[in-house]
Amino acid sequence: MPASNSSRTVFIVSDGTGITAETFSNSVLSQFEQVQFAHVRLPFIDTLEKAAQAAERIDRAATEQGQPPIVFSTLVNQEILMRVRQANCTFLDLFGTFVVPLEQALGVKSSHSIGRSHTGATSEQYRNRIEAINFSLSHDDGQFITDLAQADVILVGVSRCGKTPTSLYLAMQYAIKAANFPLIPDDFERGTLPKTVMPYRNKLFGLSILPERLHEVRNERRPDSVYASLKQCRYEVAEAERLMRREGISWLSTTTKSIEEISTTVLQEVGLERRSY
Repeated sequence: MPASNSSRTVFIVSDGTGITAETFSNSVLSQFEQVQFAHVRLPFIDTLEKAAQAAERIDRAATEQGQPPIVFSTLVNQEILMRVRQANCTFLDLFGTFVVPLEQALGVKSSHSIGRSHTGATSEQYRNRIEAINFSLSHDDGQFITDLAQADVILVGVSRCGKTPTSLYLAMQYAIKAANFPLIPDDFERGTLPKTVMPYRNKLFGLSILPERLHEVRNERRPDSVYASLKQCRYEVAEAERLMRREGISWLSTTTKSIEEISTTVLQEVGLERRSY
């Protein structure tokens, strides 16, 4: 029996990690909110044998579900690509779509190198990214206060408002050295920022969150505690926002925003360039 159009299987087929194709597919498919997509990533399809196995898996899904799956591909080798393309599917060749027009516009042929976008564990970009990740991990939640002068940005906000995931995303995607510091009741009682971050005011950016959402997040971590109570969450959020306004720190609410949106805003507001992909 054919599957409902409200549910489709999506295969991400790549000769590398599949991250590029998966990221692109997520962006495109997010435009179809009425459809549920089940993603299957098939990375490192770099031989004809693997291509045949991938095609068989796609055909099997088409038979079982009664409709052809959607395939996003970043395969470079044309023989491998054509073997997968023979499967019963809606095939979207991401590199082919963009490389051919670019070859015509630039007047040169592409290298057709497999995994080109993720090459070079020894490249400067890669080293910068690893260094940024290590920095953000060691400077998470104010646990390490030395070398803050090396930070590109220092995120501040109440506990569980999204500082850690944002810091790591900035490091992993853009090689940004992001530290983060919690704003706690002691800071509110003093009415000042933590002394440790005061010398770096120009690097500070604040994150906030709706108290109701913070209550939900904290309650998952420490249920029925004072820390997670709605009263405490309302107090901390109000005081943190008051402190950031008084100190002239730019901030945003993470309540309805994705990590990607938060990170992009941080980059724009602090004036940082995207250094890595």
